[in-house]
Amino acid sequence: MGKFLLVLLVSLAASAQEVHPTLALGSAAPDFSLPGVDGKTHRLSEYASSPILVVAFTCNHCPIAQMYEQRIQQLAADYKRRGVAVVAIQPNDPAAIRVDELDSSDVSDSLAEMKIRVAYKHLTYPYLYDGVTQQVTRAYGPQATPHVFIFDQQRRLRYEGRIDNSYRMELVKSQDSRSAIDALLAHKVVAVKHTGVFGCSTKWKEKTAAREAALQKLEQQPVSVDLVSKAELTKLRTNPSHQMMLVDFWATWCGSCVVEFADLEDTLRMYSGRDFSLVTVSANMPDERASVLRFLQKHHATSKNLLFSSDDTASLQTAFDPKWDSAVPYTILLSGDGKVLYKKLGSVDMLELRRTILANLPSDYAGFNEYWKAN
Repeated sequence: MGKFLLVLLVSLAASAQEVHPTLALGSAAPDFSLPGVDGKTHRLSEYASSPILVVAFTCNHCPIAQMYEQRIQQLAADYKRRGVAVVAIQPNDPAAIRVDELDSSDVSDSLAEMKIRVAYKHLTYPYLYDGVTQQVTRAYGPQATPHVFIFDQQRRLRYEGRIDNSYRMELVKSQDSRSAIDALLAHKVVAVKHTGVFGCSTKWKEKTAAREAALQKLEQQPVSVDLVSKAELTKLRTNPSHQMMLVDFWATWCGSCVVEFADLEDTLRMYSGRDFSLVTVSANMPDERASVLRFLQKHHATSKNLLFSSDDTASLQTAFDPKWDSAVPYTILLSGDGKVLYKKLGSVDMLELRRTILANLPSDYAGFNEYWKAN
């Protein structure tokens, strides 16, 4: 696709941006009938007996939303005995999320991936999916994740905005959602009815064109493969890049290598905007370079790609890792100072690998890393 068409797609996407107003205070709760991670369909009517309904729009991929998962969980637990119903809705269209927007997540925002996150973090509140039509999301108008809407017993909107004032627990000074719930339970007027929200913007369907344009641009990047010697492999093991580096040894004749290759490239695309790189090393013979390159081009492998420079594979393997004398795939994750963070002979557990990456990638806030160290 030419550069002009890429620019045109982005321009059309920008011009197609719709206005998504937030539900006005005092409005009736818009109806919903949405699938949940529990395999059931959840409707507004099933919460009719609750004196207060809290609808929290949140998602998987946003690091701010991740910081609020346990807070939503605790909110639901603390007010359950008082009859308050808490429902979470995932509003994003996964097809509108660019791969680089997953730089703080192990998965995206599909219903199947929501189930993965719930299992990983042991979440028990209803978590519903609106990524197919976004009709419910359009009716409520959440501007970011998380964005909370609190309704009284007559299901009139009495508060909308943030859960509290900071994603960093030590900086929380204003429990906005809890204050609104407490006021309603006491049959009082909510003092602060609206607050601004912070987090990742809602991924509306009209953003899909921009996502496709980004993918097309990515696929236009050149793909190459270079021969690598024993000395160079020894140096590679020390991680001269001084950033987190994932090294994948593979071969075109290795079925399990081929199966996981695309996921490894996706992992690079997810985290390439951070201090992360991927190096692939093919264990094919040097005279098979053409077929290796064809495979890499087919998968748009924008990683640094290497090929054994000799048919003496045993010595090449030993040059990188003296303890490795077996088969491929062999995958190793190195920190910036060369420390082994993850090592696997055989197929990797992609979720485990990505969570290890996220737990160790440098970030602005330590809590973002801690999230991936505990489950």
